[in-house]
Amino acid sequence: MTIVLDGSNLTIKKLVQVARDHEKVKLHPDAISRIKKCRDTLEEKIKKREIMYGVNTGIGEFSEIVLSDKQVKQFQKYLIYNHAAGIGDHAPIEYARGAMVSRANVHAHGQSACRLEITQTLLEMLNKGVTPFVCQKGSVGACGDLAPMSQIALLMMGEGKAFYRGKLLKGKEAMNKAGIPIPGLHARDGLAIINGSNLLTAMSAIFLYDANNWLKQAEIAAAMSLEALKANMRPYTVKLHKARGFKGAIRSANAIQKLIKDGDLEQGKIKCKVQDAYSMRSTPQVIGAARDALEYARSQVEIELNGVGDNPVFFPKEDLQLSGANFQGTPVSLPMDMAGTAITMVSVMSERRMNRLNNPALSAGLPAFLTKGAGMMSGLMLSQYTADSLIVEQRILSMPASIQSIPAAADQEDFVSMGMNTAIKNFQILDNAYGILGIEFMAAAQALDFREYAFGKGVETAKKVIRKHVKFLDVDRPLYPDHTKMKELVKSGEILQEVEKAVGSLD
Repeated sequence: MTIVLDGSNLTIKKLVQVARDHEKVKLHPDAISRIKKCRDTLEEKIKKREIMYGVNTGIGEFSEIVLSDKQVKQFQKYLIYNHAAGIGDHAPIEYARGAMVSRANVHAHGQSACRLEITQTLLEMLNKGVTPFVCQKGSVGACGDLAPMSQIALLMMGEGKAFYRGKLLKGKEAMNKAGIPIPGLHARDGLAIINGSNLLTAMSAIFLYDANNWLKQAEIAAAMSLEALKANMRPYTVKLHKARGFKGAIRSANAIQKLIKDGDLEQGKIKCKVQDAYSMRSTPQVIGAARDALEYARSQVEIELNGVGDNPVFFPKEDLQLSGANFQGTPVSLPMDMAGTAITMVSVMSERRMNRLNNPALSAGLPAFLTKGAGMMSGLMLSQYTADSLIVEQRILSMPASIQSIPAAADQEDFVSMGMNTAIKNFQILDNAYGILGIEFMAAAQALDFREYAFGKGVETAKKVIRKHVKFLDVDRPLYPDHTKMKELVKSGEILQEVEKAVGSLD
């Protein structure tokens, strides 16, 4: 199904469909009309020699310098050359594709004043699989993601590099092979491509999509550990969480109740404590808080995906252009810092439950370190070490980037969002989270194999999926292959898919 861009209806799910699944994309007819009208407005203003930032002036500290007519024609080229100043490895293709569809949706408002050919070329590149080589590092997330977006703009001049059919080619060669005309850059076109925080926003959208699936698996892992630890499940009564009112906690408690349904623990057939430790008892409050944080971040990211992030912004009906700071990435970077911290927080709780499964003083009768041969065998003792090392790295990465501004451009740009740093570190946090949760899954499956009572359908389904990939630890063996398999299993979403088939959606 083709995704239609109209400036108002681009969701995180739709962006992922284009960026990751290569869904086709096109402009709404109304968007085409708006883009043309705005461009006509710009052309009239140029004829009248109206002073417009980045059109007939320099940029940054040079914004007070007015360009001659001859300079205006060349300025966009040199603007892109100067700003294509990233460094190092390329961003994953899905990130660059996400940035392109995000930017095209900004243009769909008809307030950026670029030529229609520019937006249509972005969409042709998406539809025909031409993805610019974009350095991931170099953006400070204000004035937009200038460095990486400029590498996209290079393709509009037949320059730069691009991936096409699995090969990295010169930009012109990639465009020619795909049959995409090179539009060149006229007045305003270059700045209209680069002057928004579109790469960090696209990365944030993809992160939130994946983090949502990770959180649902965190609830599955929690349910498995709770059953193995003979937890008192009364704290998971949905009525209790409705009394307080937090939506995330209500949803989380309901999901875990669904996972343990019809098991002996849920049926009251297993003796349990009157009150468990916090890592068992307060899971809905903790995962629920993370869910609420991600929901807020989602709302902010989707506002940005459908807003006019540009400078200047044109208002054709009023024959007006306003220069401001709608490129500033802080509205995305601040909630996304919180989103990354939320994943770290839930990972910490996962490790605490894994600790209880290992510790014979806390595990309600499970063998020490989940091994039959204590002393000769060490079981999952070192699995906890691995999880702990990943958590410390997450904690370091959870320092907010949105407070790390360093002034630039002779203090003209003296506060920046550093949102790209947020976007990059969030994926590192999530990568570690896959491993931490994989280790809890492995430990919980091991623990459940020592129990001789019936488990909930969701828990039993999850355990069966795990056993397809990692066998019971009967005697010690090198664990790094198991840890890595479990990390990839969590990342793949297979456990979640099979559990939701068995018990229904966990949303």
